[in-house]
Amino acid sequence: MSTATTNGKKAAQVHRPSKVGQLATWVDDRTGIAGVAKKQVRKVFPDHWSFMLGEIALWSFVVLLLTGTFLTLWFKPSMGEVVYNGSYDQLRGVSMSEAYASALHLSFDVRGGLLMRQIHHWAAMLFIAAMFVHMMRIYFTGAFRKPRELNWVIGCLLLLLGSLEGFTGYSLPDDLLSGTGLRAAGGFILAIPVVGTYISFFLFGGEFPGDAIIPRLYTAHVLLIPAVLLALIGLHMLLLVYQKHTQYAGPGRTNDNVVGYPMMPVYAAKAGGFFFIVFGVSALMGGLMSINPVWRYGPYDPSQVTAGSQPDWYMGWPDGALRIMPGWETHAFGFTLSWNIFLPIIVLPGLMFTILLMLPFIENWITGDKRDHHLLQRPRNAPTRTATMVALMTFIGLLWAAGGNDIMAIKFNLNLNYITYFIRVMVFVGPVVAFLITRRWCISLQRADRDRLLHGYESGVIMRSPEGAYAEKHLPISTGETFALTSREHDDIPAMPSDADENGVANHKVWLTRLRVRLARFWYSGNIETPSREELEAARHHADDELAEQELAEYHDSHVQHDRHGIETGEVGKH
Repeated sequence: MSTATTNGKKAAQVHRPSKVGQLATWVDDRTGIAGVAKKQVRKVFPDHWSFMLGEIALWSFVVLLLTGTFLTLWFKPSMGEVVYNGSYDQLRGVSMSEAYASALHLSFDVRGGLLMRQIHHWAAMLFIAAMFVHMMRIYFTGAFRKPRELNWVIGCLLLLLGSLEGFTGYSLPDDLLSGTGLRAAGGFILAIPVVGTYISFFLFGGEFPGDAIIPRLYTAHVLLIPAVLLALIGLHMLLLVYQKHTQYAGPGRTNDNVVGYPMMPVYAAKAGGFFFIVFGVSALMGGLMSINPVWRYGPYDPSQVTAGSQPDWYMGWPDGALRIMPGWETHAFGFTLSWNIFLPIIVLPGLMFTILLMLPFIENWITGDKRDHHLLQRPRNAPTRTATMVALMTFIGLLWAAGGNDIMAIKFNLNLNYITYFIRVMVFVGPVVAFLITRRWCISLQRADRDRLLHGYESGVIMRSPEGAYAEKHLPISTGETFALTSREHDDIPAMPSDADENGVANHKVWLTRLRVRLARFWYSGNIETPSREELEAARHHADDELAEQELAEYHDSHVQHDRHGIETGEVGKH
């Protein structure tokens, strides 16, 4: 009896919920979060290496938050003048701002300070680079189409805010290089007609450089922009979960399902491991690769400019546009309009960002496609879209190269003016050439896919027929590859509208509709239709017949060689 009682007590103790379980039950009774969490932890995510590009940006931002929190403990965002008496001998006794002195203190006197500074800077480079590449992957594969246009807009805003966050960050140390960048930014703002002077006085607290710009940049860098970035990233992830993740075409994958791994435990474990990889690579770069050595530049002096000064790479293309822009100015009524600054620095970045933002809506207007899309496209299957992005990339790449025209002239012993004139021409010619080449390339790849579907892949085996002809042996491709190559959406090309409707009422906007139809036809023109089921079956039967002939030829050749060997050795008939 006592034994049974004891066992009953032990059983009761085993099934009694723990303190954590009791707390979870208490929270769930009041919030009902368990049902939502259970559904989300089983949510399926597809598996493909290109989806990791967005995760690199996400985890780089986490690294930025962690290292930035460390740096804020010692950095002093003040332009008050002090005399440096720290560990760096070359600048000891030099007057400088408190911001620059605290940056030197972080670099030389705080344990791990220089490592954290460099990890922070490299993570910023990685963050913006990953967003660039991730957005290119989104556009090339058509992942921005309905219903994900809003997520594309959020991605564009994240890219813009990330660039502004980087600019405010590398301007904070108040060294000669960052001060030169602020001096340039002040000139850019002054080039804005009518309101430029007022904006400059508001930002700098008076005439440049003033004594307020560093504290204001610090507030924007550690509070305002990160808060907006966090909100946009959270909204981006919520939309991703709500709309479900896109996936590449393949067996069993449709617009109505997702094939992959659940959030818990597979995807969460992979994502956690990937975070440590991103953090480890950032730490390795911060420990081994020097970046932004502010002690080499010295404190900022408005009367000096750093030789060979250039912005960070993601701000290089507006700087390149500024360098190749002719010196156009207009003098009227005692005012000067500096078109050589206003157009490349103010107008061009705004125009390029607007084009990037509107790309999904422009394509949707041209094609008139109202369908939901959850399957990704291969870039070759959308040749005009792919060529459009390559043209934009070529334009930006040429401007980015122009941002280093002085470095190219020095390193390659070239004439600086010749480089400038060449890029002035190529920014108009290069994108057009890149568009035409890319579009033809994509169409050629479509033809190669069609040929692969109909005739199989080349095995590398050369066969000889009984008639003496030589041909390469083709083998049929796998079912999965066949599914992927044939999973293409139908091109819905609109018909040309008439001048009046069925009731005879004139269509006053017919010119706009006809323009849209012409653009849609050009957008879809060149697309190679995938083989029909009948063509595939006929090709398969033909391939089977050819394979039978090839096997017969192999059998015939082997017996001929065997007979020849028997005649030469006198062993005919032994086998």
